[in-house]
Amino acid sequence: MNIKQVVILMVAAIALLSGSFSLGLAGDAALPKADGKAVYEYLTTTNPYQKWAFYPATGKFYEGRHPHGALLTTYVNDLALDGIRAKAGTLEDGAIIVKENYSPDKKLGAVTVMYRVDGYDADAGDWFWAKYKGDGSIEKEGKVAGCISCHAAVINNDWIFTGPVK
Repeated sequence: MNIKQVVILMVAAIALLSGSFSLGLAGDAALPKADGKAVYEYLTTTNPYQKWAFYPATGKFYEGRHPHGALLTTYVNDLALDGIRAKAGTLEDGAIIVKENYSPDKKLGAVTVMYRVDGYDADAGDWFWAKYKGDGSIEKEGKVAGCISCHAAVINNDWIFTGPVK
């Protein structure tokens, strides 16, 4: 190994240790911070969620319920999918679940997101919550009381209604 290669490796190691460089997890691009705009950019541009897998045992336009919509389509990133399939019980940090919420006539009303972020909100499973209108504008984000209080009913399933994770 020559001196140039050693210097490059040292700089990369320092960047990783300082947190100024981020690696994606389980095939995901570098994950966003817990912020509505950053999450939306990630989901629509960096790593488009519509290319992800459906939540296991669901598909396009399955029957939904209030407050999400009459019809739903739920996508999961690789980390979430791996945890669900493994029946891990708790999804890893970086797991993302995206739910498209439709009216009975299949008009997109909103996109809702659960994003597990280490240390974000221990009282609510470290989930960051977001709701985007059909046009992509942020309706709600962060520690959303309505999301948390409803999803607390399934705290024993990692706050997730869509299907079992255990």
